[in-house]
Amino acid sequence: MPQEPSHRPVAKRLRQFAKNMRHEPTDAETAMWRLLRDRRLSTFKFRRQVPFKNYILDFVCFEKRLVIEIDGSQHSESQRDATREATLAAEGFWTLRYWNNDVLQQPASVLEDILAKLAGR
Repeated sequence: MPQEPSHRPVAKRLRQFAKNMRHEPTDAETAMWRLLRDRRLSTFKFRRQVPFKNYILDFVCFEKRLVIEIDGSQHSESQRDATREATLAAEGFWTLRYWNNDVLQQPASVLEDILAKLAGR
């Protein structure tokens, strides 16, 4: 079973920002966390708002090296997101992105998609 990456030095500012994000999640992040927490998704363990390198990962399953990002329209075709995904891929992670509206309005479809993609890997 893959291990969590060793804790590389993460700037104190980034750790504090992640902590703040855990305490003030968006509605979509709250909805997704209700679906993923406590190994509710086929026993996979997820963590939320995890600092990694220079990023904060919305949700991550270290066992499957899966990152799930919940985004608003500001992320549409973002070069920064493409760079982030490339950086994560170089570390062995793969990323799934879902729109806020999809998580809030079609949570069952989002979970089915995640499970299907996990099964295909």
